[in-house]
Amino acid sequence: MVEVKSLNALIQYQEGSIVSKTLLKADGGSLTLFAFDKGQELSEHTTPYDAGIIVFDGEAEIFIDQKAYTVKSGEWIPLPANRPHAVKASKRFKMALAMIKSRQT
Repeated sequence: MVEVKSLNALIQYQEGSIVSKTLLKADGGSLTLFAFDKGQELSEHTTPYDAGIIVFDGEAEIFIDQKAYTVKSGEWIPLPANRPHAVKASKRFKMALAMIKSRQT
């Protein structure tokens, strides 16, 4: 059954934590929601997937190749495969992360 749902209602903030919820997962990629409390971060890492972050609440800093990008609610940023990146919540924020497996991997 297809149902329209609010992204904000699907995931809630938790004090001092990062909360995640996978909405879709398949061989070709995934779609995961995250809620970061202020100051929480994901350390620098790489992934073989092309990805995109869509911020739907709050604000964060996204680091790609150690360069910082500020993203706010209603904005998105692509994350190229195999490039080091990190995420830091400058304020509480929620994001959707879409990861797409490339044909080469």
